[in-house]
Amino acid sequence: MSKIDPTARIADGAVIGEGCFIGPYCVIGPDVVLGSECHLDAHVLIMGHTTIGPRCRMSPFVSLGSPPQDLSYRGEPTRLEVGEECTIREGATMNVGTVKGGGITRVGARGFFMNNSHVGHDCIVGNDAIFATSATLGGHCIIGDFVYIGGLSAVHQFARVGSQVMIGGVCGVRGDIIPYGLANGQYAQLEGLNIIGMRRRKFTRDRLATVRGFYRKLFHGPGTFAERLQEVQPMAAEDPAIAEILTFIGEGKLRPLCLPGDNSDKS
Repeated sequence: MSKIDPTARIADGAVIGEGCFIGPYCVIGPDVVLGSECHLDAHVLIMGHTTIGPRCRMSPFVSLGSPPQDLSYRGEPTRLEVGEECTIREGATMNVGTVKGGGITRVGARGFFMNNSHVGHDCIVGNDAIFATSATLGGHCIIGDFVYIGGLSAVHQFARVGSQVMIGGVCGVRGDIIPYGLANGQYAQLEGLNIIGMRRRKFTRDRLATVRGFYRKLFHGPGTFAERLQEVQPMAAEDPAIAEILTFIGEGKLRPLCLPGDNSDKS
């Protein structure tokens, strides 16, 4: 049985799952579906056509499902979907999608969104993502699984961030970051591979050596980047991570690729 504070306002039509706790002064709109065992501390606003997965926890002043910050939006019934077991801390915001962007903003399971972080309209965020304080996504971003975005960092609209990427704090991410990349700097540059994250994902020493060798050839070998990219294509067969990186690069269309700076780590 759900426990709902008498000061909360739940509109007719909202679906509240079993075992939820809805604290003081929360407001839930008529098109919201709240999964079982969710916990809303207080002053949480959920509106729009929004679906929240089971066992999510939301801190005060979280705002989910608000209209997209896009001048083309005209009140269409676009959506926000949030996966199970996400933690969304104070003041974090997530907007519904736009018609031109596909109509949906989707956030995966087990994400941890720290205070004042933001997921813009039409973004796709993978599972197990961590957004530090005030980490921000512009519209239409695609974020892979196990991505960490540092505090006060912002990702440009339409940018892609591959799986298992770590982005440092106070970064402006203007381009696509390859899977397993480590990016840092005022305007993010590739500094190497996220070795710590790869070890946490159970990469063996041999696998790490293989992927590091590929990285050096691609980003620090002789010739132009285009020439090096062509040369390393056969290495896709050596490790699934290499194949994933090459596929990611090949699918890039809207933003440039984030590349190493002159003084970057050779990994």
